[in-house]
Amino acid sequence: MAEEILNPIVLQRADPFVYKHTDGFYYFTGSHPLYDRIVLRRAETLNDLHDATEIAVWWKHENGPLSNLIWAPEIHRANDKWYIYFAAAPDTNIDDNTFNHRMYVLENASENPLEGTWVEKGEVKTEMSTFSLDATTFFHKGEQYYVWAQQDLDIKGHSNLYISKMENPWTISTKPVMLTKPELPWEIKGFWVNEGPAVLIKNGKVFITFSGSATGVDYCMGLLTANEDDDLLDPNSWTKSQEPVFQSCPENGQYGPGHNCFTESPDGKDTILVYHARNYTELVGDPLYEPNRQARAQKIEWGEQGNPIFGVPVPDKRWTPKTPEVLK
Repeated sequence: MAEEILNPIVLQRADPFVYKHTDGFYYFTGSHPLYDRIVLRRAETLNDLHDATEIAVWWKHENGPLSNLIWAPEIHRANDKWYIYFAAAPDTNIDDNTFNHRMYVLENASENPLEGTWVEKGEVKTEMSTFSLDATTFFHKGEQYYVWAQQDLDIKGHSNLYISKMENPWTISTKPVMLTKPELPWEIKGFWVNEGPAVLIKNGKVFITFSGSATGVDYCMGLLTANEDDDLLDPNSWTKSQEPVFQSCPENGQYGPGHNCFTESPDGKDTILVYHARNYTELVGDPLYEPNRQARAQKIEWGEQGNPIFGVPVPDKRWTPKTPEVLK
């Protein structure tokens, strides 16, 4: 019998990302609530991530484009090296109270990404010079793809989802293609948002989950689906869920689940959904700096047509903080 997952798996880490490597470790990163660093930890089980030693592998710059609001890091492997994708804003956006993030990449050639040197590979540039964030990457049929959220000033809303192929882990090679924009009622509460894409390839299909609405109780997940043999750069290959596939569950005390990723059980038999959620709705202070979006995980079921069934966020099994202080 598989070990029961005890939630939260990591405290106060929003936008969680878990990479299960061939060395038997789960590598974890997520947004630190002070938004000033990129952190990593590893463990042999998801439950053990909770108390694993965490180290900061990169810190924001004193000034310039990498000096503010470090968001949503993800750790990936490509060409036998480690890469971290993240978003950062310049210090200038503090003055006009707007977000002006761009997407960046770090590289590490060490076997263990908690060691060695992380080298800045620069900005991942797209055709638009606008607010962009939440990049993820995946390999399919021998090619690397890049999926991210970005604002188009000619489209109503704060961010849409785009896809492109990559010529290397820090450079896109094809024209960005928009896959979805916020338009349905559950995507436009508080903010008009499609963000936080995560890719899952299984049962002959390619799935991309994403999150919509503002990051409070209305935050929820949608789903894009394509056949694995289709042209993933053709928007017509993708079908979008008309209703959220994962959302708040007051009965279980979980609110605003989203910004997920996927991993698997130690034996590889089960697909695991990793996401963040809060277990209360009354926030104190600026919601951006409210630290208690906890990283959580649970098993996904599968339907007869080979599509994921996410269910609802499960109840907590571990203590969680409920004050606005950041844990040390």
